[in-house]
Amino acid sequence: MAGMKGFYIALAGIAVAGGAALVVMANRGGGSVPIGPIPPEAIEAGRDFPGYVDGSADAPVEIIEYADFQCPACQHFWLLTVRDIKERLVKTGRVRYIFRDFPLPMHDKSRVAHHAAACADEQGMFWPMHDTLFQTQNRWSGAKGTGEPQFRDMAEGLGLDLARYDDCMAAGRYRGRIQASYDSGVSLGVSSTPTYIIGNSLYNGMSYDEVKAIVDSLSREAGATSP
Repeated sequence: MAGMKGFYIALAGIAVAGGAALVVMANRGGGSVPIGPIPPEAIEAGRDFPGYVDGSADAPVEIIEYADFQCPACQHFWLLTVRDIKERLVKTGRVRYIFRDFPLPMHDKSRVAHHAAACADEQGMFWPMHDTLFQTQNRWSGAKGTGEPQFRDMAEGLGLDLARYDDCMAAGRYRGRIQASYDSGVSLGVSSTPTYIIGNSLYNGMSYDEVKAIVDSLSREAGATSP
């Protein structure tokens, strides 16, 4: 009996050691964004975040896009319209472009993707991560799990400090801010993605030429009313 008792103790020790090894192996690939309810105070603290801004503060027109990284229509808009807006209107000082998080509930990887982009922003790499997420959406959207390994690979490919990135993801630092952005969109009447606000109006599904026509009109109005 004593010999059997020693055997079971040894077996238990192996199990504990094996479990610890599995934890180490799981953590080696990066931290996972926490799941579960978001503390109300975290959401409240995120309400002041204006979104991710690209362009001059002096631009006469502001475009706010509420988008979902896992949304195929958002990918289509990024591919055919956003890149032209950035090149022709933002770089020329005519438009200030703002991206706001609006992860739709039906998309299983969306919130984690948005959190990965927020963690990239900590290192000044939001827009490269934004572009990479849309560029590779067809690959990671259909993958098993939460998409975190794919997002970490993107972070590594962009040259991010992976220790900082992993810490940010594991802490779930921006869950509240992402929810606050989603709530702000709902309060403005956003119900689908992409939705963009230009002036005081909400728009869906426009081409670059349609966006430019609105920007031209608002620019003329701003010129007419400015001192």
